[in-house]
Amino acid sequence: MTESPVQAALSPLLLAEVVTVAEDIAAVLKARPDADVPIPGARWTVGEAAAHLALANQLMSDLARGVDRPYGDGSPDSLADANTASLAAFPERDPVVLAEAIVEHARGFVTAASARSATDRVTTPMGPMDLGVLGSYLIVHMLGHGYDLARALGRPHMIDRQRVDLSMPFLLTAMPRVVEPRTAAGVRASYTIGVRGGLRFGVRIDDGVAEVSEAPPQRPDCTIVSEPVTFLLLALGRCNPWAAIARGRILAWGRKPWLAPGFPTYFTAP
Repeated sequence: MTESPVQAALSPLLLAEVVTVAEDIAAVLKARPDADVPIPGARWTVGEAAAHLALANQLMSDLARGVDRPYGDGSPDSLADANTASLAAFPERDPVVLAEAIVEHARGFVTAASARSATDRVTTPMGPMDLGVLGSYLIVHMLGHGYDLARALGRPHMIDRQRVDLSMPFLLTAMPRVVEPRTAAGVRASYTIGVRGGLRFGVRIDDGVAEVSEAPPQRPDCTIVSEPVTFLLLALGRCNPWAAIARGRILAWGRKPWLAPGFPTYFTAP
């Protein structure tokens, strides 16, 4: 009997961009290999952030190969503790060495994921998800820390519309899992959320619980549409919503447009 081919292969574009994003980050690190530069707004240095990226890419590659790699319980505190422990056990801080590792493990992910179905389930630091969503998770994680490294080293960031589009499967999967209970408690509101010229989806907040739907609600309380790069930076906690609104990078309207600036505060950046 002839074996069935692997079904639901991962997007070739996603796989290609995993490697290309890693290569873009490596280029940033090699252009100014100073491990001691602080990351703006964070406790890490460039060397520590690069080490974290190398370790995370290796983790994602292992998950794609089917290796069981427990890493916290998905809560922000446990992930922070796991990050601290992994960095303490991995002393390499040379940006050039780490740049090569970031690319090597990104390629390892692609090799492993290419042999499996996009619908295969994997257990990740952010909970169970399809392998295809894990690929999106990897893109998001690299873009967030890559943006930080680029800012710290005075280099152009590597976020663009296509990469934001590839980030969406993970962001929609993760959103209900990263609700911030202190800010979302007692909130009851429905939103249409979108990227300017692209995808729009629905989010309903009900007293600390978020429900995400692929179709926007018919009568949302508030519609928020962001410029693509701003959308991802807001999702990752790298952008002030008030500043983005003032610069015209976010537009909000509807029955309760004043709900727009608070929306990002209902979530903890993954």
